[in-house]
Amino acid sequence: MKKSFTALLLPVLMSGSCTVGPDFKVPLFNAGEKWKQNQSTTPTALPDTWWRLYKDDELNRLVDLAFKNNNDLAAAKARVDTARALAGVDRAKLFPELNLNAVANRARSSEDAINEQMPAGIAIDPYATRYRSTFDLSFDPDLWGRNKRQLESSNAQAEAQQALLDSQRLGIASEVARQYFLLRSLDDQEAILNETIKSRSDALAIQQSRADAGLADGLTSSRARTEVELARNDLTDIQRQRGSTENALAVLCGHSPSSFSIARDSKLPPIPSIQAGSPAEVLNRRPDVRAAEQSLRSANAAIGVAQANFYPNFTINASAGFESIDANRFLDWQNRVLSIGAGVAAPVFNAGSNRANFDAAVSTRDEALANYRNLLIVALREVEDSLLDLKTLANSRHALEQALASAELTKRLAQERFDKGLTNYLEVVDADRTVLQARLLLSQTDARQRITFAVLAKSLGGGWSGK
Repeated sequence: MKKSFTALLLPVLMSGSCTVGPDFKVPLFNAGEKWKQNQSTTPTALPDTWWRLYKDDELNRLVDLAFKNNNDLAAAKARVDTARALAGVDRAKLFPELNLNAVANRARSSEDAINEQMPAGIAIDPYATRYRSTFDLSFDPDLWGRNKRQLESSNAQAEAQQALLDSQRLGIASEVARQYFLLRSLDDQEAILNETIKSRSDALAIQQSRADAGLADGLTSSRARTEVELARNDLTDIQRQRGSTENALAVLCGHSPSSFSIARDSKLPPIPSIQAGSPAEVLNRRPDVRAAEQSLRSANAAIGVAQANFYPNFTINASAGFESIDANRFLDWQNRVLSIGAGVAAPVFNAGSNRANFDAAVSTRDEALANYRNLLIVALREVEDSLLDLKTLANSRHALEQALASAELTKRLAQERFDKGLTNYLEVVDADRTVLQARLLLSQTDARQRITFAVLAKSLGGGWSGK
């Protein structure tokens, strides 16, 4: 028996183990050597905690709060833990499995059945007790690398989930910065409108006094009152937007909106200067690119799993222990039990199921490859768009500064002409509206510049700390 088993097992063990399926290689991609847009600021290195470059304590507090309490981030962390645990399940398949089985059984058999063949006058006790305890060993030698490829795929999926977590952290920091600067811009616009309402209310009081004194008709005071109420309407809309933005920040930070508030402050921090790095560096840094690469690696390994299904699968089983009908003699050496064996299962006919699974694995890999290549192009476009936005917003702000200076001069001249009786009040109203519009646009542009920097930091992958 030993010779027969050895003859069966020896070819399995001596054949060694190979791993079928294609080995993964990162696809080649020419990212270029420089960006289309040139930076006009003095560059500095971008750290992972890029939002601290604004030097705004409130922004730093909000980002830290979001990292700690954001529920989407907590769910992403749980997905990483799940993926790593599932990889551990596949890793265990590379090793033998050992189980302890213990059974104590007492049974009663039919007396007629057990005594039928016995000589007359001899009876056997129908009750029987049996004790059995064995260590059972099973092992898959993984001759074709099915389990290795499955582990490779699972590890890649875990790494992809980790990269997606990093990408989500980066996205949350960017979104907190966006909402925060929008909030500060709304605070500034609220201050501008309050100042405008006071100025227009003072003008209304003057025109109303002149009308009451008979020095002017009611048309001028009516127009002045209209402008006051229009400014109040604009203020109400700004306050509504601010409340909505504050609520959005509350959700990002994992808080109930009713218990979350941010003090008003119309001051915006200066815009940091950064270094974009080369396109290749950006692609190596971005976590979403790493996630796509790991997804491609996982899909590539799945081809090997599907290919291994075409080949026979071998198993080795062994069991050793003791069995007895007497508990006192259970551990006696003569009551030992032992079994050892090897098995093989080979596909013979499955109506093309294995071929279909293999073709599906190849198609899934091709899909992942196309998604990966497309993401590389989109990533480069996002950086180019952000650099372009920063450049054009700087030009736009310069133009608005000039427009505001001109509008304030026009307003002053229109007021002087009206005071001298050289024009009607409509010219003053029109000049005042232009000044207000320019001030609001300038405030919005200031916020957009800082938001665009946050978008650029996200597009660059968050920093260059040497990871």
